[in-house]
Amino acid sequence: MNTDRNTAVAVIGPGAIGTVIAAALYEAGHTPVLCGRTLREHLTLQDNDGLITVPGPVRTDPRQIDWDADLVFLAVKDTQTEAAAEWLSVLCRPRTIVCVLQNGVEQVERVGPHCPHAQVIPAVVWFPVQAQSDGLVRLRGDVRLTLPDMSASHLVVEALQGTRCSVDLSGDFLSQSWRKLLQNAAAGLMALTQRRSGMFSRSDIARLTLAYLRECLAVAHAEGAELGDEVPQAILDKFQASPSDMSTSILTDREAGRPLEWDIRNGVILRQGRAHGIPTPISDVIVPLLAAASDGPG
Repeated sequence: MNTDRNTAVAVIGPGAIGTVIAAALYEAGHTPVLCGRTLREHLTLQDNDGLITVPGPVRTDPRQIDWDADLVFLAVKDTQTEAAAEWLSVLCRPRTIVCVLQNGVEQVERVGPHCPHAQVIPAVVWFPVQAQSDGLVRLRGDVRLTLPDMSASHLVVEALQGTRCSVDLSGDFLSQSWRKLLQNAAAGLMALTQRRSGMFSRSDIARLTLAYLRECLAVAHAEGAELGDEVPQAILDKFQASPSDMSTSILTDREAGRPLEWDIRNGVILRQGRAHGIPTPISDVIVPLLAAASDGPG
């Protein structure tokens, strides 16, 4: 694929992550087609240098799409993949690359059935970004993607070359994806307490977080991830060094009363722990609480 201005690039899900990708592409001269649920005339990203406005509109009817995409960035949450399936159906052809910008370690298995003729590439998303209630997306640091080192990934590298979003190709993507999963799993505690990063300064929460991360690390090792024993402390240190008002997507969803990505971020630890015969006593408590907070009843 030649990622010049004639390349057909689409972003499905113009939320926080999708807005950052769309802005990066737009700044480099590759204006993407925006696909979502809500009609908007443009997207707005705020960083330390000001505002970047990405022209729309956001298209809301897949039936009005009459062309195939070369590259699709799927930026909806895992809980929204089913709703985005029609977009994938109309945009994808046998040579389409779908880069999945979702949490978890099961992107290919969960997205692949919705676009069986396309090539699906998982990604680890390192974006310190928050969506505001007015639709503005606030970027609070550098943005980076980690992709598996495979031929199709180079097409994503070309599309984002020279943009604000750097792309790393990893020969050990499994370890990278589990490293991010541990971070996301710990962030689930923020959804349960409905508190932001400042809560990790509490000594009791710090102890709980460290114990939970060590439990998650044992499962990651069983899955083949090569992560050192220092990783849990490093993740806790990062939470504690973050601005005290820093949020996370699962907390934002809890505050808005939306379904939570509890299964792909936390349930997977419990599921894989059981598969490997690894005790997960903290997950045994956290996962049902997140599931109930997300799905009810009550």
